[in-house]
Amino acid sequence: MLRSGGSAVDAAIATAAALTVLEPTSNGLGGDLFALVWDGSGLHGYNGSGRAPQALTPTLVRDLGNDSMPVHGWASVTVPSQIRGWADLHDRFGRLPWSTVLQPAIEFAAGGCAVPPVVAHYWSRAVTAAATRHGPQFAAFLPTFAPCGRAPAEGERVGLPGHVRTLRRLAEHGAEDFYSGEIAAAIVEFAAETGGFIRATDLAEHRGEWVEPITMDYGRYAVAEIPPNGQGIAALMTLGILDGLQVGPDLEDADALHLQIEAMRLAFADAFAHVADPSRTRVPTRGLLDPAYLRDRRRLIGPHAAPVRPGTPPTGGTVLLCVAAPDGQMVSLIQSNYHGFGSGVVVPGWGIALQNRAHGFVLDEAHPNVLRPGARPFHTIIPGFLFRDGAPLGPFGVMGGHMQAQGHVQVVLRTAAGADPQQALDAPRWRVDRDGGRDVVLLEPGLAPAAEALTGRGHTVRVVDDGGFGRGQAIWREPDGTWLTGSETRSDGLAAGY
Repeated sequence: MLRSGGSAVDAAIATAAALTVLEPTSNGLGGDLFALVWDGSGLHGYNGSGRAPQALTPTLVRDLGNDSMPVHGWASVTVPSQIRGWADLHDRFGRLPWSTVLQPAIEFAAGGCAVPPVVAHYWSRAVTAAATRHGPQFAAFLPTFAPCGRAPAEGERVGLPGHVRTLRRLAEHGAEDFYSGEIAAAIVEFAAETGGFIRATDLAEHRGEWVEPITMDYGRYAVAEIPPNGQGIAALMTLGILDGLQVGPDLEDADALHLQIEAMRLAFADAFAHVADPSRTRVPTRGLLDPAYLRDRRRLIGPHAAPVRPGTPPTGGTVLLCVAAPDGQMVSLIQSNYHGFGSGVVVPGWGIALQNRAHGFVLDEAHPNVLRPGARPFHTIIPGFLFRDGAPLGPFGVMGGHMQAQGHVQVVLRTAAGADPQQALDAPRWRVDRDGGRDVVLLEPGLAPAAEALTGRGHTVRVVDDGGFGRGQAIWREPDGTWLTGSETRSDGLAAGY
């Protein structure tokens, strides 16, 4: 796309469309999208998260036998926003024809592509899990993604005819077809036949939103994120807390790790308590980033791990790609079906695997993130953008559920300590997780030497190599015009230029 005279956004959309074919284990045609675009003079944020169908209510979810939001099935599906997001980005920043931007994805889906190792691993896991789910709402998953009765092996060439049909229709008739045309009709009809909740009006009324990014300083650097309903604010809060502490140059030292982990735990406690759809409830975004509030949270960090609770701030399965063009336009774009292939619901004949973002809601009526018809859930996917000394440095991101905010923090800390993008992405990571209602700290094997000391500070620590530490990309543009790029070795991706 860049060689053809396209913008960075054209290249980002083309890559995003291709990834629905090349990595369907993490994103698809029925997912959600967020983006940050540096246009050469300013940063623009796009929130493409979908809303809950009007028919989906807490009472209905409970009547289906659930005491929390389900992970799979129609009750986990919100309106897919991704295709509208591609179109909105293209309308504002694209140069090449819409059909040209989608053509590579169509060719990949029609001609087939060899499946790389990480994708093959997660594809196999998904097919095994799908075989245990029954009912008409799940009937199209295996015929779409395991037509031979099994997941494709590493290196096996796979085509996706349903994707070809949808992508060609989009190329010929535009993105609106997904929301009010033939594709929309197929989604609505399948929902009506199989107990789904998406109606024609849910699709027709969906709109994305251009938003003002939120930022946080950390030393010479400033990090930009999409504001809530995403979890990017947790990354900013963590950095704001750490900016007033003596973390030290050795980020793998147990003392430094303790500070990072405790700051992250405090930020997550606030994010899980307060982040919701700001169009439906008051989210204290400014209060959560207020320096005085972060100073108060910082004072809660002691020499040992302690219980964390949300504060009272002052009121007021995912792919990540980065693109930078010669004219200075840069893009961080992230799109996702959430849990692997998403809800397990696939529109037959169209290859549309619907995401399961409604799982991000809660059923507690007193919580700001409670499921409401037309609301957007707490969202995990977050693109990132980094500034240094007030100048744009470039796009970055780390995908992987609640690892994403944690990954952003660790990449920024490594960068501030002098690492280049590849070093920052490949460095061993920690992850705060939950097990049985308590926080646990998971360490990659590279951080194992700190495990005993962290345990002595009161943390429950496990050294694991479970693949759950995220996968990221980054592009930095130095003042002299040099590009520094990275694509970490936990994934099948790569950095490429021309």
